[in-house]
Amino acid sequence: MKQHKKLLGITVVIMLIISLLTGCAGDAPADTEEPQGVADIQTDVVIIGSGGAGLAAAIEAHDAGKEVIVLEKMPMVGGNTLRATGGLNAAGTSVQAELGIEDSVEVHYEDTMTGGYDMNNPELVQIFTENASDAVEWLLELGGDFNDVGRLGGSTNNRSHRPSGGAAVGPELVRTLRAAVEARDIEIMIETTAIEILSEDGKIGGVVAMNKDGQEFTVAASAVILATGGFGANSTMLVEWDSALEGFGTTNQPGATGDGITMAAAIGAGLVDMEEIQTHPTAVPSNGSMITEAVRGNGAILINKDGQRFVNELATRDVVSEAMLAQEGEIGLLFFGDDIRESLSAIEGYIKQGIVTEGSSIEELAGKLGIDAETLQGTVDTYNGLVDSGVDAEFGRDDMPRGIEEGNVYVIEVGPAVHHTMGGVRINGSAQVLNADGEVIQGLFAAGEAVGGIHGGNRLGGNALADIIVFGRVAGQSAADL
Repeated sequence: MKQHKKLLGITVVIMLIISLLTGCAGDAPADTEEPQGVADIQTDVVIIGSGGAGLAAAIEAHDAGKEVIVLEKMPMVGGNTLRATGGLNAAGTSVQAELGIEDSVEVHYEDTMTGGYDMNNPELVQIFTENASDAVEWLLELGGDFNDVGRLGGSTNNRSHRPSGGAAVGPELVRTLRAAVEARDIEIMIETTAIEILSEDGKIGGVVAMNKDGQEFTVAASAVILATGGFGANSTMLVEWDSALEGFGTTNQPGATGDGITMAAAIGAGLVDMEEIQTHPTAVPSNGSMITEAVRGNGAILINKDGQRFVNELATRDVVSEAMLAQEGEIGLLFFGDDIRESLSAIEGYIKQGIVTEGSSIEELAGKLGIDAETLQGTVDTYNGLVDSGVDAEFGRDDMPRGIEEGNVYVIEVGPAVHHTMGGVRINGSAQVLNADGEVIQGLFAAGEAVGGIHGGNRLGGNALADIIVFGRVAGQSAADL
């Protein structure tokens, strides 16, 4: 074999010498082709984005008998869903029943509308809240662990489903969906960016995409599903819609740049609520990590640099963020004790990151923080008294599951960062994208944070994950009906 390769090499050299001598060195050898671009692809449904909405849509479209391809511009699957920590809101689930939690779709609907200042699209909220329970049951059937239930800000009842022990919900959600996608052999093309939605005479024909080498190709399809997320990591776009966000950090992953919204608008899609942008109050200023709202839901309080409470910790995110920005340094200190640490396994991750300040007593912790120990002790004593009475006479917090007892105490410094963009493309109840006149763009669907209208002026913690599964499934089913 080695001798054969050596002879082949000699032959090639001789051929090159002959071509030079005959003056045709500029012509390619007869058996050599010019480099070819990436081949175009044909499929039934192409989905842009591999977060929770995209993966849920892929599973449903596939199970309805359609061939599906998912495009993901980042080098890994999951999008912002992978970063989610708090939970997935749903009312009337089997998990709630097992835990003795009473809840209803009607209360979930009212909480969502109230949290969004009644700016939400009532039809979409009705579909969302009515189907959230089925979304949880579907995820459980797929093998997911969503068997712990807590409460996040703005919710009347405990309805935020998360993994056992209170672990971060996003990784488990992505794991569950990705396993289901892989079991179905659905193709996901990572590091592949959709750059244009193909449309002719008001009908969708697929997308133009580009691979990591900059080569463009077409994915022809009768249905396109936008699951590209919001624009929380696009500083230019954020400031365009809300100039007050100049210089804000973000909890979003780098790929959340609003590509799907921009592409849809380019072919006439209507947009709604684009100026409604939510900050999350408990992000770590030093690195942008988000501290799950479940820490507060499980009993933590927020104090300022003077060691005093300043807000109802479970008010809506915009209210807590505004209160925090009014404090010295525009930050807050998330304060909790051993009981809360033991109730929520996600806290162990924060300790491993080195972002938690710990003290064996309130006095020791106060010394580390430069806070007057008597003031901090007074704040804790007062709060524990409120827990005992069941009434927060200071700030109106209506859910105080535990006080801060003797033992180790902890603080995480937090501040607001851009978290969720409530605005996006306009859809109907079938997840069909509508144009500026409210007419259906045939073949174009959307789900998740790329969509506007569901959360109104403020999104409740735990509603986004329910939203992406509910409307991701709807989009997949609707696309399969074409």
